[in-house]
Amino acid sequence: MARIRVRSTARIASLVALSAALPLLAGCGTDTAASGGAPAPGAAGRKPVVVVTTTWEGAFARAAGAEDVTVIVPRSVHHAPDYDPKPSDLAAVAKADFVLYAPFEPYAAKIKEAAGSKAKLVEVNLDNDPARAGAEVARLGGLFGTEDVAARWRTRLDGEVTKLNGELKSAWPGGRSPVVVSQVFTAWAANLAGATQVGTYGPEPVTPSQLASLSAKEPAYVLDNAHMSTGTVLPDSGARQIEIANYPGEDLDLLAVYRGAATQLKKAMSGA
Repeated sequence: MARIRVRSTARIASLVALSAALPLLAGCGTDTAASGGAPAPGAAGRKPVVVVTTTWEGAFARAAGAEDVTVIVPRSVHHAPDYDPKPSDLAAVAKADFVLYAPFEPYAAKIKEAAGSKAKLVEVNLDNDPARAGAEVARLGGLFGTEDVAARWRTRLDGEVTKLNGELKSAWPGGRSPVVVSQVFTAWAANLAGATQVGTYGPEPVTPSQLASLSAKEPAYVLDNAHMSTGTVLPDSGARQIEIANYPGEDLDLLAVYRGAATQLKKAMSGA
């Protein structure tokens, strides 16, 4: 994922202050190591307590078998790196077995510091490419001790992707693979559709030279990132722009992201 610049030093300063108070909050948590008697996450009768920064990490955690998942950044916040964690967020971190985050979130380092010695900090590779997503879910399942749940989800993912790919190929205009340009984090949707991807852009805005180069390839569609959109990408090119969402809803259903992308693609290819 891309690195996002921190836009406000005040944001980090406020988080430092919150982090300083966390040792007091952590004393209220259930420290497995300190108690000596609590079973480890994944043991019989012991479900892992997971805190995630966004619904995207949350969906990976849920797919891997976590049931107790707390999301820090509300889904209404469209640009997660701009979110200011609250004391209640850090209190949740203090009680967690695992904290999942992405490297492009500027408060990740402070969350690491705030988590103390109890929670295991896990950097998640947020990529909806089915092969990479499946591998990441399997890795998390291994950490959580829920390998069987993760394996079953991966089987569901394979079946869903095969189904959607067949539906999208049947919807190709004129029976031919459509030519597309994708934002770098929506390339997985182009592959899901079996589209012919002739170029990518982002996460930075398209430069004049990129605009000329991508437009010259005459794509029928531009697969934009709904969460990092910079507006119309190829104006005057005739390409139809489709907004692809990477983040799931509050239900933390990652498979719904694939279905949502397929719906958007089918709608565009049908001319609706």
